[in-house]
Amino acid sequence: MANEPLHPQNLTTSVRALSYFPLMRQLGVMIGLAASVAVGVAAVMWVQTPGFRPIYTNLAERDQARVIEELAKTGIPHKIDSASGAILVPDKQMHEARLKLAAQGLPKAGNNGFESMESGNSFGSSQFLETARYQHALEGELARSIMSISVVQSARVHLAIPKQSAFLRNRQQPSASVVVNLYAGRVLDEGQVAAIVHLVASSVPNLTAETVTIVDQQGRLLASNGKQRHEYAAAATQFEQTRKVEESYVKRIEDILSPIIGTGGVRAQVTLDMDFTVTEQTEESFKPQGGAVRSEQVSEEIAQPVAGAVAGGVGGIPGALSNQPPAAGTVTETAAAKPADKAEPGKDAKDAKGGKEGKGKDKAADEAVAAAPSNTSRRAIRNYELGRTIQHTRAAPGKIKRLSVAVLVDNKQTVNADGEAERKPLAKEEIERLTALIKDAIGFNAERGDSVQVTNIAFSTPPEAEPLPDQAFLDKPWVADLGKQSLAGFLVLSIVFGVLRPMLRSLMSKPLPVETDMAAGGMPALAHTGGARHALPAGHVNYDTQLNTAKSLATQDPKRVAQVVKNWVANDG
Repeated sequence: MANEPLHPQNLTTSVRALSYFPLMRQLGVMIGLAASVAVGVAAVMWVQTPGFRPIYTNLAERDQARVIEELAKTGIPHKIDSASGAILVPDKQMHEARLKLAAQGLPKAGNNGFESMESGNSFGSSQFLETARYQHALEGELARSIMSISVVQSARVHLAIPKQSAFLRNRQQPSASVVVNLYAGRVLDEGQVAAIVHLVASSVPNLTAETVTIVDQQGRLLASNGKQRHEYAAAATQFEQTRKVEESYVKRIEDILSPIIGTGGVRAQVTLDMDFTVTEQTEESFKPQGGAVRSEQVSEEIAQPVAGAVAGGVGGIPGALSNQPPAAGTVTETAAAKPADKAEPGKDAKDAKGGKEGKGKDKAADEAVAAAPSNTSRRAIRNYELGRTIQHTRAAPGKIKRLSVAVLVDNKQTVNADGEAERKPLAKEEIERLTALIKDAIGFNAERGDSVQVTNIAFSTPPEAEPLPDQAFLDKPWVADLGKQSLAGFLVLSIVFGVLRPMLRSLMSKPLPVETDMAAGGMPALAHTGGARHALPAGHVNYDTQLNTAKSLATQDPKRVAQVVKNWVANDG
């Protein structure tokens, strides 16, 4: 009886036996049975219920309503967390839900664009209200555009647009302020800040980039007035250009030395002194030699004396003085020449000769004076076409003033006699060859003060990276599901074998009351449940007749016969 299996017949018998128990016991059994079944069903449903995760956090109430409405349309299960108010969806449908919401433009982070103007009723609205609504819509559109940048999580834009006046002297320039909320660990570089500034400035009429201010969620000023921004941008550009040139030199050195020393055996650092001064020079030069005569003007005047005039005659420029009569003449007495015969002895030949020579000189002088012109004037003006060169030179910024290079090389790897790899320091000649190679690679110029230093030091061997720790067994995603299902199965089995089976056994151990009437001859009659009573033949009937009658009863109603036999065994035991 204790190990009797549970089958439908036994369950039916247990239910029939339950009807003979007192009412309170029947009620208790039914309550326990219902509770066991409820616990089992709850465990099964708990296993089948998926885990929920928040799809979005910190959503505005308007966005939450739109998200819930869209999830209901798509048929994705969802619920609201009572503690945080976040919208929860099943883990397996998280990405699907986000994609479907993104297709509908959700969430919108509370920034309404020009669609807000369509939702409002413009009938009866004042001009001020329409202007304020348009400005709010423009701010929302700008915020959406800024949020399209990958590092920006949310943004707000405030526009200060003054009312324009009809007088030019009273007009004011609009301004804008932008507050950006960046993702954790992200920053905006100078290029992205400048892009946001010009985006806002280009979207509002008469707004200049100098009047746009950008602040992040930490309160740091990213962009202020235009003068400071221009100075910072120029300094950042110069630094970036210097860094790029230095990286270019470093790459040259490593590329040319790595095949010799080995990969990872070269470390180089380059420091540049660059001149970003902008210089402009204009120069004009002439070539005096080889110039061609462009024009020439020659003027010449020659005045000759009057024919037959003696020296000292009238001449000169006509005028009052030249028209006056000459002065009175004078007579000059000259000593008469002595006769030749009366000359002193010894002096005759000499005097005669000297007199002759004096007369010849006076005659030549008189002829020269008579032949020479009295006045000569000559003027010449020549214009030359000279070669002219005008040169305008603008020196490009970024000139290298000085170059300093420091190179650290590892020991050279060689193979010893035993065939094992070993590292040996470089010889002095090898270092000199490497230095010369580096100088040629970087364009070394000693006149500007360039320096190259090559040092050979054995590199320290980095420790081997430890393998990443394996994920803990309990942290694996399938462990939680398996534990959940195992716990639910244990609860169901505990209910079946710990509650239901003992209950059924206790019910089956209680025999059903059998109505027995002593038939004629003292033979008991079989119990019945509303049908006719079946009794064995009374009187002195032989054994074969009674056996046949019992077989017939067993064939007609085997269940009742079995119950009678059980009752007999119970009464005998």
